[in-house]
Amino acid sequence: MKKRIVRYFKHLFFTFLVLTITAISFGLYHGASLQYGDHPARMNLNKEGPYVFYETDSTLSVNYLNGSKDDGFYTTKETFTVNDTITAHCYFPLEETNFHFTISNTIKTPPSVYDDEQPIIAISDIESGFKCFRDFLINHKVIDTKLNWIFKKGHLVLVGDFVDRGFSTTQVLWFIYKLEQDAQKHGGMVHFIIGNHELKNMQAKFGAAAQKYLAVSAILDKQQYQLYNQQSFLGKWLSSKNTIEKINGHLFVHGGIHPEVAALKMSLETMNRISRAHYYKAYFPQPQQTPAQLLTSTRKGLSWYRGYFREDISQTQIDAQLKTFEAKSVVVGHTLQSKVKRFFNGKVVAIDVKHPKDYSKSWPNASSEGLSIDHTAMYRLLNDGTRIKL
Repeated sequence: MKKRIVRYFKHLFFTFLVLTITAISFGLYHGASLQYGDHPARMNLNKEGPYVFYETDSTLSVNYLNGSKDDGFYTTKETFTVNDTITAHCYFPLEETNFHFTISNTIKTPPSVYDDEQPIIAISDIESGFKCFRDFLINHKVIDTKLNWIFKKGHLVLVGDFVDRGFSTTQVLWFIYKLEQDAQKHGGMVHFIIGNHELKNMQAKFGAAAQKYLAVSAILDKQQYQLYNQQSFLGKWLSSKNTIEKINGHLFVHGGIHPEVAALKMSLETMNRISRAHYYKAYFPQPQQTPAQLLTSTRKGLSWYRGYFREDISQTQIDAQLKTFEAKSVVVGHTLQSKVKRFFNGKVVAIDVKHPKDYSKSWPNASSEGLSIDHTAMYRLLNDGTRIKL
């Protein structure tokens, strides 16, 4: 009897062990990770900012948060005219460092197509990770250690979802803004492609935002949606960005291009114009699907589509899409991969990987990756500066 009980529990233990190993293996294969070791600085709101708002059509206020939970919080505020060039800084609590930049009210909608044969570096889904984003750019010589642009006339393409799921959203957005200004001075270009999480923030869907930003808005005496609405500088800037661009023959879009979207045979400029007009309008399906409904759909829309990785599209359809847009390939984020890789005979390039978080560790350790396109060659870019030809 005793042996039978021991044997039963032994079988039970090994069954549990096999199931556990299988579950862990399945999770790791699909990008799951265990986060631990949260750093207390993640909720440090002292020196947080700037948060910039339009007070009137002709004035801007620049706000910084100060204080602590124990001593209480307050804001400092300066008002400028829209014609002023505003000197600003952004504080990164984890390292107690600042970066500096200037804010100009001149916000222009970028073109949809570029053709200049300059090199391209692309990265996506940073998800509020300032440190890993900055270090990746340093290691691949886009910027130097002082955050100065050194990529000459190159294209840095940010393929959506640079906000949410982290505690450095403000730092990441102002860093992108700074990079834009610096790149333009050297003839380079930063392309910020809108992803579904940028849309969520513009549409006041904060389910994936860190609790920190609810506290930020409260201290500013605002509702959270006001951080990115059309009366905020960052909201106005975000709403000027495109959803899809073609750079040196390669399409860049966060989610992908559903066959029904491709069948519209719209120009990229028209697709972007319609998308921008709906950035602040939440999508809900309607009986009659208009082109705008397709472009902004949370299943088929440019910032949401996942069909490249769910076997509901064929090589023939991919080839037809690229022929329609006179493109060589389409580069996407949105759908998590174990590494940067190519699909559909190299015509679809997926670059969404699990990046490290600023204020926590993970198991297994995450490591940033990106993509380089130099003339006809593509390279997988590792976090340490290594380039691997795809």
